[in-house]
Amino acid sequence: MADIVESGVAAEELKAFVERIERLEEEKAAIADDIKEVFSEMKGRGFDTKVTKKILRIRKQDHEERQEEEAILDLYMQALGMT
Repeated sequence: MADIVESGVAAEELKAFVERIERLEEEKAAIADDIKEVFSEMKGRGFDTKVTKKILRIRKQDHEERQEEEAILDLYMQALGMT
């Protein structure tokens, strides 16, 4: 640890990494704000944002993963008398 503090090169490299992360965190926050704005627009136009979020989650899944999850969900719903 003391080597980093004593070495100007390592300290500069560390500073560059930290500054990159800070810039990316700022970009991430800006993107999150943009996404919230799109959801607000959707809601204003009458779309159900909860359902849209589920659709987004499903679209990220692998087809086989989604089928397996749906089968388990169906099985659990049957076991609970919900179907």
